[in-house]
Amino acid sequence: MRRGRRAALVAVVGTIAVALGNGTALAGKPNNMESCKICHTAADGDVWGRLVSVSPEFKSLSVTVGPLVWVFKYGDDLKVKEGEKLSGPEALKTIPRDREITVSFGGGEANPVASLVAVKLPFKVPAEKLVSVEEAQNLVAQGSGKAAFFDSRPGAMFAEGHVPGALSLPFAAFKEKAASLLPADKGALVVFYCAGET
Repeated sequence: MRRGRRAALVAVVGTIAVALGNGTALAGKPNNMESCKICHTAADGDVWGRLVSVSPEFKSLSVTVGPLVWVFKYGDDLKVKEGEKLSGPEALKTIPRDREITVSFGGGEANPVASLVAVKLPFKVPAEKLVSVEEAQNLVAQGSGKAAFFDSRPGAMFAEGHVPGALSLPFAAFKEKAASLLPADKGALVVFYCAGET
């Protein structure tokens, strides 16, 4: 009886090992970086992440999606889209490391071949909506009521130091917290700041 149970257990474990050992991830590879999920839903055949490297010699590029790195092959028919400009694979070498990109691909997860690389361009704020450092310092010196300051950096960075009177509204939590934190007066002066260029 004991031997029969052991044989059955070995058979079950063996079946599970064969099922899991075929190289296919049960849930699939992550294809959307956390910060991209705020605005984008990645579909099968698309990866939203940051460029790690490009190897023209091997016609490959790697993209990080959180802890996972995707490695794509590409051919001479690859299209690179930067805004309205559409180029070929030679444009890959001009994309800075860590730039956010979207890669559309075929071939499945096991052998992904990139067909399009779309580069996320920096967001441009109209000049009339920008607040200079000097203007921000004057608003802070005038005290509360003149402007509402919001720190869009992650909470840990806010805790390390922030503009006096600013509220923490990390970009990743904007959708869920904005309604409760932003002023009800839609004409109020609101100043957002982060850790880098806009």
